[in-house]
Amino acid sequence: MAQGTAETRAALPPALAEALAGYEAHLRTQRDLSEHTVRGYVTDAVFLLDHLARRGGAQAHDLDLAALRSWLAQGRTRGHSRATTARHAASARSFTAWLRGAGLTPQDVGQRLVSPKARRPLPGVLAPDQARAVVDAAAGAEEPIGLRDSVVLELLYASGIRVSELVGLDVDDVDRSRRLLRVLGKGRKERSVPYGVPAERSVDAWLTRGRPALATAESGPALLLGARGRRLDAREARRVVHAAMAGTP
Repeated sequence: MAQGTAETRAALPPALAEALAGYEAHLRTQRDLSEHTVRGYVTDAVFLLDHLARRGGAQAHDLDLAALRSWLAQGRTRGHSRATTARHAASARSFTAWLRGAGLTPQDVGQRLVSPKARRPLPGVLAPDQARAVVDAAAGAEEPIGLRDSVVLELLYASGIRVSELVGLDVDDVDRSRRLLRVLGKGRKERSVPYGVPAERSVDAWLTRGRPALATAESGPALLLGARGRRLDAREARRVVHAAMAGTP
């Protein structure tokens, strides 16, 4: 946590500091969130409660819709983008929902909070022939890394799963008889994703000729491996995709 955040948190009135500690404990123990996400939620809550305290609030039940709106408006006057304001609003709603659930407020005031939608440009996509060219770029490889790169591209193209989901797959997550991937997504929600015959050929080549050549005692059950035998890193998988895209017309 940044020094400014720590100092601001330390200066909160006791009741607000206690509520914040309870919220942080809830995020860490009852929700499947990354450390980065927890830190972001807590930091936003710190500055929301600091804003409340500056308005004269000393208890969690002093937090009302007017305080939430003025906190967001203060951020906009300081130059916060629509995306940042939308994120702060989402953090505030998470916090107020917890306050209501913990019995610290009589109602969830954040339910009535409306925030601007972040303007996000749609990501660029490849035309079908370009996508096929990307996949074909690694076709025909016989060395282990080439076979690995081929299966990375084929599975991403065939299944549409995220890179993070792909590198998280274990060998047992591939049902080769039914051509299905068992994918663990956000919130640890499991789903089955099919893949086609071209991807099947790449999977078979990787598992029979590529992975055994790279596997070490540190490989564990990971489906995809890096050059040193450990689970393939998401950054390396993205590099494979970018390199293949760079070679397409």
